[in-house]
Amino acid sequence: MTEDALIARYFAPLAGPGADGLRDDAATLTPSPGHDLVLTADAIVAGVHYFPEDPPASIARKALGVNLSDLAAKGARPRGYLLTLALPPDWTEPWLAGLTDGLREAAEAFGCPLLGGDTVRAAGPALLGVTALGEVPAGTMVRRPTARIGDRICVTGTIGDAALGLALRLAPDAAWVAGLGEAERDHLRDRYLHPRPRLALAATLRRYASAAMDVSDGLVGDLAKMLRGAGRGATVDLADIPLSPAAARAVAAAPDLLGTALTGGDDYEIVCTVAPDHLDAFRGEALAAGVPLAVIGSVEADAGAPVFRDGEGASRSFAAGAFSHF
Repeated sequence: MTEDALIARYFAPLAGPGADGLRDDAATLTPSPGHDLVLTADAIVAGVHYFPEDPPASIARKALGVNLSDLAAKGARPRGYLLTLALPPDWTEPWLAGLTDGLREAAEAFGCPLLGGDTVRAAGPALLGVTALGEVPAGTMVRRPTARIGDRICVTGTIGDAALGLALRLAPDAAWVAGLGEAERDHLRDRYLHPRPRLALAATLRRYASAAMDVSDGLVGDLAKMLRGAGRGATVDLADIPLSPAAARAVAAAPDLLGTALTGGDDYEIVCTVAPDHLDAFRGEALAAGVPLAVIGSVEADAGAPVFRDGEGASRSFAAGAFSHF
């Protein structure tokens, strides 16, 4: 199959307005009047970000979801995406059909059509590089290094499920796994496979958050990055960090897994800071949007790594900090 035939069969049906059916070398995108464009890019690679044997539709959903999570944290509404796909030597048409089915489903669910990209043959593993484009009312993008002293630190959803899902897949016979029910194991595996970008919270973040970022490399490290840019520190209560029942059971069976949960990454939740007098309104709008929210700590004046305290007030440190490619 030629490159043109491959694009026409598998990718042209995904193209949104402005892409001209992928028949041109570029696409057009006009932001809504009075809006700024917001752009982000992330790539996922077989053997690094996902298992080569993962369902291709799940791989597609992950590739788009991790990028849309960045847009959500910036308060942006998706407008479209560009895709660079590097196919390995052993690619097959059924695999590609599954991948594009997954892209179609994710794009429809998140309102983010394909605008263009590139497809190449690679000597190594498969790679999907996505550039996602969104928009916000002019001047309202939620920045990362703008937390203020006294702000409360909030996090969406639950933390650690994806990292524990990866740990489960790497060591399915570990003693802690035996204590989980099948539904709990499925939950952890699913959270690793399928990020859930918190796009429903985007507008609320613009209204109330002083700073925000998505949790991709672990809560411990990502919170430190966010506060470092502001020259601030924080105190976080470990007991207030939201864990799913599956994660809580795993940590109870193997306490060292708390470090895995808080530093392993792939959560794709949002950590943000909110002024105390806005907290009730923020919580109310998050609840109305169907987004679970927990308050886990406060921003402090002293610069330095966030301090994590247990129920007795003792500080805990986590050696890994955050996932890093290098």
